[in-house]
This record gives sequence, structure tokens and C-alpha cells, in this order.
Amino acid sequence: MPDSWIDLPRDAEFGLATLPYGVFSTGGDGATRVGTAVGAHVLDLGAAARATGSPHADLLGAPNLDALLAAGRPVWDRVRADLVEWLTDPAHEAAVRPHLVDRDAVRLHLPFTVADYVDFYASEHHAANVGRMFRPGQEPLTPNWKHLPIGYHGRSGTIVASGTDIVRPTGQRKSPDDPAPVFGPSVRLDIEAEVGFVVGTPAPMGGRVAVDGFPDHVFGVFLLNDWSSRDLQAWEYVPLGPFLGKSFATSVSPWIVPLAALESARVEQPAQDPEPLPYLRGSAPWGLDLRLEVRLNGHPVSRPPFSQMYWTAAQQLAHMTVNGASLRTGDVYASGTVSGPEPGQRGSLLELSWSGKEPLRLPDGTERSFLEDGDEVVITATAPGPDGTVVHFGEVTGRILPAV
Repeated sequence: MPDSWIDLPRDAEFGLATLPYGVFSTGGDGATRVGTAVGAHVLDLGAAARATGSPHADLLGAPNLDALLAAGRPVWDRVRADLVEWLTDPAHEAAVRPHLVDRDAVRLHLPFTVADYVDFYASEHHAANVGRMFRPGQEPLTPNWKHLPIGYHGRSGTIVASGTDIVRPTGQRKSPDDPAPVFGPSVRLDIEAEVGFVVGTPAPMGGRVAVDGFPDHVFGVFLLNDWSSRDLQAWEYVPLGPFLGKSFATSVSPWIVPLAALESARVEQPAQDPEPLPYLRGSAPWGLDLRLEVRLNGHPVSRPPFSQMYWTAAQQLAHMTVNGASLRTGDVYASGTVSGPEPGQRGSLLELSWSGKEPLRLPDGTERSFLEDGDEVVITATAPGPDGTVVHFGEVTGRILPAV
């Protein structure tokens, strides 16, 4: 990567290899602007575009990322190239420097208007762990699992920005020993450490997106915590699947890492056996070497490896549209819980505590099987960038409040 006229340490959290997009505000008026995180700063993209005479000033001067998402791959590539030029060519310093804002002084917001939301179940390790817990003595994976990316449609209206407090959900639950269901706050509240993808370029109803069409439709990648009530979910999910146990809140990180920043992180996915049907095959690998970390009340409890995911985001997009379902700008889909083969790589408390049978002991001496009121969860991630650099995803955080 070229050097920047900004003082950027090589290990800066948001260096030139990342340049993620987000939406921020300053002061008391609440007006939102599109920005890029660079080192300890946020660059006001609309103001910088106007100062440099960019033809994309209207897109970048919008109050959120919606217009940029809809503009399509050629514009995304041009804007990223311009951004690198603005931050590395000394000829642009005088025009651009005044529009750098201290990152500690901004408030971050949900960066785009969420359209639809789909959550997948793409980690073989996670699915097998769940199967072993809930179907002992049987095959851990269901018969369809290795033939298609399993998913469900979630609730887009409860996708919230990182830092939003999460109110403990309430609903019906029934343990095996209860004679009848009871109503009340969830007692098995959990996390799901996931990776999210946002669609930019739409696709019409009745069409389909091939695996190789993934980079033309997906704008970028972010972190996602799909909060889950395991007791509500266990009682309600047969026969139609997740509902109240999932729909109360999904947190997303504020910085969207463009797909172009992840070229050096692309890897082959785990071998797939049986070979997927033709519509789930592509000509290029779309496994991604993302390394997640989950912290509970400041203590690292898991480091899930995204490179171990059985189904890739490109395959998920192809399956999501193969029936003719449309894509809209702002559609979000998530990987499902990211878990690796080792106990310290599991992306949910359900697995980390083995459904409560093996509680986690934290360094402060407390134990957790599931989340308690006041607990805070922070998920971060990095990926390899070009020339030995590191791509940073920031963090997605949430704190549990008592049930209403």
C-alpha cells in the first residue's frame, strides 16, 4: 500500500488497507454524514468529494450509504480508488485535511436502510454441536445440511447499530420438566457471533444470481450479533422455525468493510462432500480468512475462525435467489454462528457452556452459562490485507438490560 500524508502507524486499526464506510454525526443537530474511518479520524466523504471536485459528491454527500450501495460495482471501485488517492497524494492534502474529524468525537449510526434480512446456518462445527446437544445418539447434521445452505428470514426492523442496549426478551418457554408452558423473561439468553453482508446492486424478482455474481451485488462485510433466546426458541421452533426467540434484536457493527478490501483474505473453503448441485458451484474461491474474537464483560471467551465456514457467502446468495426471490439495495444476510473445531472457537454460549452443563468460568471468578442482566458482549475481527497489512472490522457491542 502507498504511504499516506496522514500519520498512520502500520498497525493502525483502520489503515489504508481497510477504509471502511460508515455514517456519523457530530454536535447536537444529529445530522448524519457518510464517512470513512482512517486511523484515529473519520473523513467526511461528502465534504472531501466537494473539495476535490469529485463527480460522486452527491452520492457521498447523502445522509447514509443507500445511494452509494445502489450505484454498483464500477462506482464502488472508482470511489475507493479516489479515496486512496486523496489520502496518499500530497497534492490533495490541503483540500482533504480540513474534513478529517477526530474519531473519538463522532457518534456512529446504522449505516444504511435495512431492507430484508436472512440468517444462515453455515458452520458445520456449530450445526454439529447443536445436533449433538439436542439429538444425542442421532446424526448431528440433518439430511439436507450438506446439500443446501439452510437459512430463515428474520426481522429487519429490529436490526440495530452497535452500542444499542438489548432488552431481555419475554415470551413462552417450556422445559422438559414443566407440565405446561410458562410466560416470562428468557432465562437462556445467548449470542451468535456472525459475519454480515449487505447487498448493493438489486436483482429483479424471477431472476437469480449465480455464485460468480456475488462481487457484483454485495457491497461489503460487517460484524453481526444475532441475539438469541434459546428457551423461547426451543418451545416455538417446531414446525416453522425461528420466531420470537430471534426477532427481538440483531446488532451490527457501524463500519462496512468493502469487498474490495478482502482480496488478500480470500481462501478456499473446506472441502464439500457431496459436491453441491451446479447452481452452488463457482469458478473462484470465496472463503474468507476472518478471525473473530468474542469478549464477555471484557474477558475473551472465544476466537472463532470464519475460514472454517462450510458454505460461503457467494453460495448463500446464489441459494437465496435461485427460486426467483428478488434482491433489494440494503438487503442483509448473515453467515450464521461462526464456530471452529476447538472448544475455544465456539461462537455461542450455548456451545461454550454445552447447553449450561459446563458453565464458563471467567477470570473475575464469575460463571456464565447464558447472559445475565448487565452483561456486555463485544465482537471484533481482523483479516489479512495486502503486503502484510491487517484489515480491521471494528466491533459490534451490546449490553443486556432487564426485561420490561
